[in-house]
Amino acid sequence: MERFIKIFLTLILSCVIGLAGSLWVHGEENGEDEEQLSGLYARAAVLADGENGRILWGKNADEPMAMASTTKIMTCLVALENARLSDSVEISEYAASMPDVQLNAVAGDSFRLEDLLYALMLESDNDVAVAIAEHVGGSEEAFAEMMNARAREVGCTQTCFVTPNGLDAEGHCTTAAELAKIASEAIKNETFVKIINTASHSFSNIEGTRQYQVNNKDAFLQLMDGAFGIKTGFTGDAGYCFVGALNSEGRIYISVVLGSGWPPNKSYKWKDTVSLMNYGVENYEKRRIGSEAPDVGTIAVHDGCRREAALKADCPERELLMGKDEEADICMVKDLSAEAPLAADTRIGWVYYKVNGETVERFPIQTAETVDTKNFGYCLKTMIRQWLTF
Repeated sequence: MERFIKIFLTLILSCVIGLAGSLWVHGEENGEDEEQLSGLYARAAVLADGENGRILWGKNADEPMAMASTTKIMTCLVALENARLSDSVEISEYAASMPDVQLNAVAGDSFRLEDLLYALMLESDNDVAVAIAEHVGGSEEAFAEMMNARAREVGCTQTCFVTPNGLDAEGHCTTAAELAKIASEAIKNETFVKIINTASHSFSNIEGTRQYQVNNKDAFLQLMDGAFGIKTGFTGDAGYCFVGALNSEGRIYISVVLGSGWPPNKSYKWKDTVSLMNYGVENYEKRRIGSEAPDVGTIAVHDGCRREAALKADCPERELLMGKDEEADICMVKDLSAEAPLAADTRIGWVYYKVNGETVERFPIQTAETVDTKNFGYCLKTMIRQWLTF
């Protein structure tokens, strides 16, 4: 057997956290879920843990669908991460030509980026979305590439952004599950949360010649205690859509409904959202995982100055939303051997936090020290040391 071949082996480290009981199954397969959520109007819907994006319940959660102006969640996040709030943004002729909903900004006028972000998220102005995209990305197309790259960073594989405003376009789509991931990432940004929780915002163009006021169209903010966002949407292809966020006694929930009715059924999305959030509040509680650091051991080193190297893993304690009968565990996958030279901080595996076998988060296992290759000096020292012991 060639000893230099890396061998991967899964080692189960931890014991089960939580209560024993029957296995809870997502979505349609659970009778109790069907009874409480069977009345949803949405074609696709999810309830997710807002701190990590884990899907707690889903209906057609992985089906690609149009998303309308919920697109602007990513537009806002990418702008916040790649530009300054004080930036001056000029409205182009193309941006000013966008269909309703509009700020009705005049081509050639300039605005502070911060003010436009309020118009983007509170009123859902399509002309503003394009102006932001052109400023941050250089063009609408380049900004879409930035949006898609950011989506991939949070693990989205079926999401494709074509426009910054969510108007119907070929290939512009996401899934309810992936939109929840994007939302859970966005609410980590304090400025984003401040914007979506603002009732109204007044501002002017930089020239001071025109005054504007934008008002928050998110009715969910008044429907449940602890509601704090996020974004409505509607197009002919997408139907009524909404991404919601709720903080219930420190438990953060994200809800997504896509295709929740078409005109005149504008209120369906609110009913669906409240049903999802109530289900989450009634059935999920926070449980801790990772309170005891896993022993990641050592790794064998071939042809090294030492036969093994110590390993390390920074695995912080987490609080996860879990159903009453869900189970959590910790496991790791790592190489059993490596060849010298082996540098410190080399990743050789992962520690996984899992709920019902589904990975929620993972942390790298790394070497804690450097092991150099055997050389003449090392061999000479070893021979002298052995000789002195006789």
